[in-house]
Amino acid sequence: MLVVNRFRVAEDQAERFREELAVARDTLAGRPGFVDAAIGRNLDEPTLWVLQTRWRDVGSYRRALSSYEVKLHAVPLLSRAVDEPSAYEVVTADAELNRDVPRERS
Repeated sequence: MLVVNRFRVAEDQAERFREELAVARDTLAGRPGFVDAAIGRNLDEPTLWVLQTRWRDVGSYRRALSSYEVKLHAVPLLSRAVDEPSAYEVVTADAELNRDVPRERS
């Protein structure tokens, strides 16, 4: 699964934010199920940044967010992300896509 977090950052805060983003990425990278990550900055709007992470599955990502280290070193930064959906399923030719239906109660 992919997670895409976008951030708006004033230019005078860019270097500090870049360091904080690297710490968040490195903290997430230490969690089980982490696959890889990339940090980016928009070419046309340099105040727009992105942290993209890939995970083995949604459970790995959710468990990572609940870990003490991530709560301490990544969640404060992630909470500053643009308020929009951030989790995406990877679509391949043979993938069965998630459906937007209510879950059944057990």
